[in-house]
Amino acid sequence: METPAKGWAVYGAVGEFKLFEFKRRALKANDVLIRIHFCGICHSDIHEISNDWNESIYPMVPGHEITGFVEQVGSNVKRFQIGDSVGVGCMVDSCRNCKPCRMGFEQHCTAGVSYTYNSTEMDRKTPTYGGYSNLITVTEHFVFKIPKNLPLDGAAPLLCAGTTTYSALRQHNISKDSRVGVIGLGGLGHIAIKLAVAMGAHVTVIALSESQRSDAIRLGAEVFIVSNDREKLKEAEGSLNFIIDTVPVPHDVAGLLQLLEFQGAFCMIGLSSKPFEIVPLDLILKRLTICGSLIGGIKDTQEMLNFCGQHQIISDIEVIEATPDAIKSAYERLLKGKVKYRFVLDMQNAFK
Repeated sequence: METPAKGWAVYGAVGEFKLFEFKRRALKANDVLIRIHFCGICHSDIHEISNDWNESIYPMVPGHEITGFVEQVGSNVKRFQIGDSVGVGCMVDSCRNCKPCRMGFEQHCTAGVSYTYNSTEMDRKTPTYGGYSNLITVTEHFVFKIPKNLPLDGAAPLLCAGTTTYSALRQHNISKDSRVGVIGLGGLGHIAIKLAVAMGAHVTVIALSESQRSDAIRLGAEVFIVSNDREKLKEAEGSLNFIIDTVPVPHDVAGLLQLLEFQGAFCMIGLSSKPFEIVPLDLILKRLTICGSLIGGIKDTQEMLNFCGQHQIISDIEVIEATPDAIKSAYERLLKGKVKYRFVLDMQNAFK
C-alpha cells in the first residue's frame, strides 16, 4: 500500500512553495520508510527550483540532506530496525551493476543515478521527491546509519556537504603530513576545515573577508589569508600540497595554483557556471594536477559519518521552521552569504 505524504513543492521556476500532497511508493522487501525530522538546505536547491541547469522537473520537492527515524522496514531489510536514526543523501538508487557502482562509486553510475529529488526512479518515469517532506521511502542500500552521538539536525548537512568534502580529502590521502588549502568559508568550506583538521592536516583558509579570520581559526585553521591580499598570497606560494576549492562563482584559479608545491593537486568541488582560465605552463613546470570531485559513494558516505561520530564533527547550523515564508527568507539570505553555515529545516511539525 502506498503511503500518503506531504511536502513543500514549487510548480515552476518562479513559483512559490505550496503544499503538495502525494504518495510514497508501497514498501518493497528492501525498502525503508523514514519519518523525516530534519532536512538541510543546499545551495543546489536554489539552482534546481530556478531551473538554472535547464533540467528541472515540476512539481519539485527539494531536499537531499535528510535525517530522521525508521518507521517501517521491508521483509528483507537487515541493517535497520524501526526507531533507528538514519539519513538519506543525494541519491536514492543506481543500477548497482556497472563498473563505477561495483567499485563503490554509485554517484558515477553509467546507467544514470536516481537522485533524491528532481529525478526519477530507475524505471525512468516515476518522479523522485526530496526531504522538504514528512516521509520518504528508500531502498536499504542508500540509507545511512547516523552515529548515536550526532544530533540529527547538525548531522543533516553531512549527507551532502560532508560527503562531498570528505570524498575529495580521502581521494588525495590527506593525513598528518598534509598541508591543505581550503578556498572559501561557507557551507562546504567550514566542513572541509573540520574534516582536514581531524585528519591531522595543517590547514590554510583563503576567503573573501578579514571578518572571517576568527571563524576560520575557531574551526581549526592555522593560517588565514584574505583572497585579495597579494602580499600574503605571494608569501604563501609553494606552501600547500593540496587545495580544495569550494567556491561556486568565478574566481582567480590561476593565481591560487601558485600556492601549490611541486606535484600538488587542486580539487574543485564548487559548481561555478562559467569556465576558468589557467596557464598550462604553470601546470607543466610543477607537474600540478587539477581535478574535480562529486559527492561520495555509499561506502565513503557511511565512512564519513562514522568518522564524524568519532571526532564529534557536525555542521554549524541555523535551524528554521519548515514554512514557505521561512524557506523563502533562508534562500534570500543564503544567496547573500548571510548564514553560518547551513540552514536546516525542522520538518517535525511542518504539516500540522
